[in-house]
Amino acid sequence: MTDGSGLVRRCAVRHGWFVAVLALGAAARALAQAGYRPGLWFNDSFDYVQIALGPFAHPIRPAGYGVFLWLLQPLGSVAAVVAAQHLLGLASGALVYALLRRRGLPGWGAALASAAVLLDGDLIELETLILSDTLFLFLLLAALTLVLWPGTSRRRPVLAALVLAAATLTRTIGLPVLGLVLGWLAWRWLRDGLGGPDGRGARVLAAAAVAGLLPLGLYAGWFHAENGRYAITATDGVFLWGRTAAFAECTGISPELRYLCPQGEPADRKASSSQVWAPESPIGWRYGEAFDPEVNADAQRFALQTIAAQPWDYLRTVSYDLFVRSFSWHHGDHPTPVTARKYDFPERADPLPDWPVLGGGTPGSVVAAYDPGAARATAVVEPWAGFARAYQGVMSVRGPLLAALVLLPLAVAARRRRPPGPAWAVAALLLAFPPLTVDFDHRYVVTATPVAALAAGYALARRRREPPAEEPPRHLAASTAL
Repeated sequence: MTDGSGLVRRCAVRHGWFVAVLALGAAARALAQAGYRPGLWFNDSFDYVQIALGPFAHPIRPAGYGVFLWLLQPLGSVAAVVAAQHLLGLASGALVYALLRRRGLPGWGAALASAAVLLDGDLIELETLILSDTLFLFLLLAALTLVLWPGTSRRRPVLAALVLAAATLTRTIGLPVLGLVLGWLAWRWLRDGLGGPDGRGARVLAAAAVAGLLPLGLYAGWFHAENGRYAITATDGVFLWGRTAAFAECTGISPELRYLCPQGEPADRKASSSQVWAPESPIGWRYGEAFDPEVNADAQRFALQTIAAQPWDYLRTVSYDLFVRSFSWHHGDHPTPVTARKYDFPERADPLPDWPVLGGGTPGSVVAAYDPGAARATAVVEPWAGFARAYQGVMSVRGPLLAALVLLPLAVAARRRRPPGPAWAVAALLLAFPPLTVDFDHRYVVTATPVAALAAGYALARRRREPPAEEPPRHLAASTAL
């Protein structure tokens, strides 16, 4: 009988680098949990908690994270939600390490890549917020692990697509990721001739497409039943409008859409995403309300006409957000100082706001219905909170390091004369899609960083010969033959 303690000891020795990084990451998360009780709040948090009280197809937020909170509601504790998110953060780091080790990267190299998840103070702060990003990142890394794990399998691509569907229902940026992964699977099978005369590859790809798209179709049907349109959210038009509101001069805009022209000169306007929510915005949104469907449709038309009329202004705005803000040493005050401050562990916590929440109630009443003990300002407990702040100030992935992680796979790909791989493509998409469609926000960069680290490690890993397709164990094959 195997000695359990001996097995643990051998595992710790074999994976010593990773164990050390994992232990440090766990300790940093313990500091955050002890210093900020029960957790930290963001403006979006209260919509998600509202969904958790009785799941519904929210017109602004996809319901995936709210369902996650609903599943944890029997625990009756926001602190338990934060603890679960910290565990998801640790599990995300373990996925990165396991995949890169399986791909042939040395233990110290795989542990270094996993440190972008396990030790990043900005990511740990996001895990302390009641926000969808931690769950989304875990689902995304789980899907990439399934797709990139060595060997051919008819089950893993289908399961990966299903996981990406769940990620899309958590954050809508998962939809282009799903399309990218399905496209990569199709290209790989065509390149390697894995379709075969029996069409097995085509059947697997079709099954993966169904697994990824069917849950989204069912959700769109639910959304239609409650909101009158087939979609995941009803915000595509207004957010794209916000992207163009930063520079729109209203030249070439149809007369019936000019009511959406932003106020003031472009140089004096608020950031793109802030334009959507501002009280003086022509969008006309108010707390506790959904966006008007007709305004959303008009806003999309306005944005597309603005981009067509001012393509260079659009490219300049997107390029600045993508290449300057994303890779700066400090994340700055964009889109607003209040929002940017939410991404740092605070010295003092803000009280819960008193605005109306869509679906009824206020943030205080919604939180109280979920966890009565949490319906007050977050308690900042020293010295642990101070340690967490100091840790984040030192142990965070800065923009120049992120740029190096993004460029490294490109350099390796150019040297080996092959594409940089799907992990790199996903990281690039996560960085580029928000500036292209909404605005720059530091939390989106933080979520992309672990994927960029995975892509860098994947590019440096030794290429292993792919094992044959999975077969049943020999004794099962014999029994089947009988």
